[in-house]
Formats: sequence, C-alpha cells, structure tokens
Amino acid sequence: MLNIAVFVSGRGSNFKAVYDKVSKEKIKFCAVVSDRTDCHAINFAREKSIPVFFIGKKNQGEFVDFNFLIDQLKVLSVNFILLAGFLKKIPDQFVDTFENRIINIHPALLPSFGGKGMYGLNVHKAVLDSHVQESGATIHFVDKIYDNGKIILQKKVDISDAVSAEEIASRVLKIEHEILPFVVDKFADNKIKIENDKVIILD
Repeated sequence: MLNIAVFVSGRGSNFKAVYDKVSKEKIKFCAVVSDRTDCHAINFAREKSIPVFFIGKKNQGEFVDFNFLIDQLKVLSVNFILLAGFLKKIPDQFVDTFENRIINIHPALLPSFGGKGMYGLNVHKAVLDSHVQESGATIHFVDKIYDNGKIILQKKVDISDAVSAEEIASRVLKIEHEILPFVVDKFADNKIKIENDKVIILD
C-alpha cells in the first residue's frame, strides 16, 4: 500500500486524476500539503476528508515548517510523496528523509524547459517561443536540484500547429492525466526500480 502525501499549489487536476484512476486498494491519500490556503485542491481534499497541511518557512498561524511536517507525515505513515503542481523547492532535509520516494510531474520534456522559474504557463511560453515541434510531460524523482532527478517516464505530444501557450498547456495536461496515474499505479505494485542508475518500469 502506498500511503501518499500530495503537494499542490493550484487546481489539483493531477491529484484528482490519480484519485479517480488508481485503485483505493493500492493507495491511500494520507495528507495534502499546500503553500496556499486558497488552493482549489484543498477544497477537494477536505471533501474527501483527507488531512490538510499548509507549509511555510515557520510554524505560524495555519502554517507549519518542513521539520514539523516531516514528523506529522511519519505519524501518518506516509511512504510516498507526490508533487502535483507544487511550486516551491523541497528542502534538502525533506529530500533526504524520503529519498527515492518523491516524484514530480513537469509539463515539458526534461531536461529541456526545466529549472527555477519553469512552472505553469512560463514553461509553455518558453516552449512556444522555441518553435519546437513537440512538447510533453515528464515524471521524475525529486532530488536537491530543480527538475534534475532521474526521469521515470515521458510522453510526447505534437504541438507543431499550436498557436498559443494555453493551447500547448491544454494538450500537455491531457498527457499528464494519463501518465501520472499509470506511474503511481506502478509504484503501488512495486514495479518501478532503479538499476545501474537507471529507472526501470516492469510489466
């Protein structure tokens, strides 16, 4: 059983895709974490009675810091972290605590169009301005550098006729909603391994 904490900053459409498509016999959503109290994904979490945490630089008001959060996630037996549109960099100590148990979905084909500031529509505007013929989505392990961890899975989409960043975003989002539930399901079945420094997805 994967006991998942989902980190979100916006609508939470990828969170909802995983929630809807992966069997609850395989996964349990133990917590939803956000850096924003007005995040739409928080409303969905509360509708589903999932514990919610707001993360900040220190414990103040509704917000908790990462040290407190680590302790709380351990109490909840969380063993898998899913970053689904979370916009803040994860601290090194948190990465160490959940080494090779944190994954992120990025709306481009890494290593292109990644790094600091490359999130949301910023990514798709950069893709559009580059005049590439394809974009896509990447799921990767999270390490201590932005968008740098080992790639787990990528899928491409033709954008040769796209005329706006918003159009690219829409096409890429459809792919995200396909591959993220697939990868989470594979993790739940223990069918994703790291061998010889390479990620292997087993049938």
